[in-house]
Amino acid sequence: MVYALQEHTVSCPYCGEMISVIIDGSVDSQEYIEDCEVCCRPITFSVEVDHEGIHVQTSHEND
Repeated sequence: MVYALQEHTVSCPYCGEMISVIIDGSVDSQEYIEDCEVCCRPITFSVEVDHEGIHVQTSHEND
């Protein structure tokens, strides 16, 4: 199943603030780095797409 761009709210692993991100659901598995819009530190996003939907995990850049 293909998912379009979807907005997700995640917690920054550094400052703990909730931030909103846009996830591209057209790719089954992806990992990328994006800066937190609150503290500006680099967050690693790991995204998996399956029949249940889009699953997003965040971690420190060097974890």
